[in-house]
Order: sequence, then structure tokens, then C-alpha cells
Amino acid sequence: MKKHYFLLILFLMAHLSSKAQQIKTQLVEYKEGTTTLEGFMAYDASKKGKRPAVLVVHEWTGINDYTKKRCEQLAQMGYVAFAADIYGKGIRPQSPQQAGAEAGKYKNNVPLLRSRVAAALAQLKKQPNVDASKVAAIGYCFGGTTVLELARSGADVAGVVSFHGGLGTPNPADAANIKAKVLVAHGAVDPFVPKAELDGFLKEMNDANVDYQFIAYSNAVHSFTNPEAGNDNSKGAAYNAAADRRSWEAMKQFFAEIFK
Repeated sequence: MKKHYFLLILFLMAHLSSKAQQIKTQLVEYKEGTTTLEGFMAYDASKKGKRPAVLVVHEWTGINDYTKKRCEQLAQMGYVAFAADIYGKGIRPQSPQQAGAEAGKYKNNVPLLRSRVAAALAQLKKQPNVDASKVAAIGYCFGGTTVLELARSGADVAGVVSFHGGLGTPNPADAANIKAKVLVAHGAVDPFVPKAELDGFLKEMNDANVDYQFIAYSNAVHSFTNPEAGNDNSKGAAYNAAADRRSWEAMKQFFAEIFK
């Protein structure tokens, strides 16, 4: 009996190990105009046929290990995940000052920001294992701002999810272009999103009759999904395990709705 139990455990371990090895990752070069970009793709190679896909937009530091981890998590859930490269190949800020300067280039040039994220979306949609009619976009901080601008551009995506992203836009009337459903996961005490910006966003969504959800997580500040943000709320950016877990579950429910 013990021998059979032991063999069963070995079989299950081997099966799980084999399954984990089916998650494939790769760097993908693509273009926006004359600019070379380098995204990151993750998918489960054991799954056949076309499937839903998720575009992932990085924080202000560019594509990094955190971005890749999120892509791999999505791949384990059965999605084709592609991390957009907004900044360009090799441009990966190493300090808050560099990150702020790089992010500012795009926040101050919304048409360029939209062009960069649209190029990534096009790259994802043309993958042979992607069902182009079932694509969502998610983003963190700077990336949250970016996916909201993607929606405002009228992009053909099923839904967008912003995690602790900026909510303001110089073009609030563009909300009339939104085709996607929208989910915003927000830190209830995020000091980087002033009340006026929050109120303006809600008015923008309501005026345009957008199908949106807005969830504010208690005691959560900016960057609440990233463990590398530390745990000191007084700095304005900090990890919050409960908000991280709850917002990820909210995203999964949102995907279940938009991809049904």
C-alpha cells in the first residue's frame, strides 16, 4: 500500500513538473514606426489552438522581472501574455530619476504613448495562438495609465485593467471612443492620485456611459501589487498583500466575464 502511495506521489510530482515546463517565454522584437521595441511573451505550449490573450504594460521602470512574472502567471492561467515595451529596446531606467524622466516623455505626449501601446497590441493579436477577438490589456502604475489611454483611443480590446495607475488624461472627451469594459484597481489612500483626478475620472466614465468598475482597496497606496515597493505606506508607495490578492481575483472575475 505504501509503495503504491509513493508511486502515486512521484507520478503527480512528475506531472506537475512536466506541466510547469510547458510555460514558454521569449523576447520578441517589433517596431513602432522606425523604433525597435522588445517585448516579452509567455504562453503554455501544452495548449493547442487559439486562445484569449492579455497585453501587459510595465511600470515606469520598463519591462523587468516583475513584469515578466505577471506574464508567466497569466500564461499559467491559460492566456497568451505579452509585455509591451513602451520605451524601446534597451531602455530600462535604473533609478527613480531616470524612470520619471522616461515616463514623462510619454505622459506628456499621449499620441506617442497610444502609438507605442497600439503597436504592442497589434504584435500580440497577430500571434498564431491568439484569438484576436478575445484580448485584454492590463497595466501597473505607468502601465495602468497606458491601458486607460489605449481604451480611450478606441482600441478593439475586450477589456482593460488598471492597477494603481494614474487616472487623469488631457483628453477626457475621448472616453466616448471606449469600446472595452474597464476595471480600475485603486489604492484608497494613494497620495499620487489626487481627489480631483479621481473625481474627474469617474465623471469622465459616467458622462461617456462606459461599462466600468472601480474598486478602492483600504489602506493601500501606490504600487500595492509589487512586493519590491516595501511596506512603508508613509512613502506613498508600498506593497499590500491583501489588496494584491483581492485585485488579482477581481481581474480573474473580470476576465471570466469579458471572455465568456
